Amino acid sequence: MLKKEIVNELLDMLDRLKEENTLIIVEGYKDKGSLQSLGFNPRRTIPLHRRALFKVVEQVIEKEKKVAILTDLDKAGKRLYSKLKKDLSERGVYIDDRLRNFLFKHTRLRQIEGLSNYIERNS
Repeated sequence: MLKKEIVNELLDMLDRLKEENTLIIVEGYKDKGSLQSLGFNPRRTIPLHRRALFKVVEQVIEKEKKVAILTDLDKAGKRLYSKLKKDLSERGVYIDDRLRNFLFKHTRLRQIEGLSNYIERNS
């Protein structure tokens, strides 16, 4: 897949998440800022930043049926993703991981905070 095609597909996936008003869980405030610069509603993006995972899970299951987990694609981010996915799925929350899987497969991006720069550089 050509870089231009990858960016177009990525933009389509991001637009779909925005249109569906999907709640997004990220690791930190820089990740949230990157998504905000791409047009995401900051109230629909939850940074984990030093919060207990069980509290995030409790907050999500009260109001959401579907979330996207965009923790970083490094070792620590993968651990967080696995734990959150397991805990949320067990409580009936659907995890939309299409964007995460796409990033793994088609990009070398490993930090979500770099997503907006990646798109800008490759558009």
